[in-house]
Amino acid sequence: MCRAMEDMKNQTLKEGIINSAKRILADGILTLEKIAEYAGLPLDEMKKLKAEQTA
Repeated sequence: MCRAMEDMKNQTLKEGIINSAKRILADGILTLEKIAEYAGLPLDEMKKLKAEQTA
């Protein structure tokens, strides 16, 4: 697969993970740390997502 296609695939996967993390965050049951751990995202990114949701 060419590099551009691989990058597009990776970006799409990351966007899906972020969207799932946003839904879990909105549910309010899990901590930011647990969501970050399960989604494989940095805690700082989860904090940014939470700030966006409360803004």
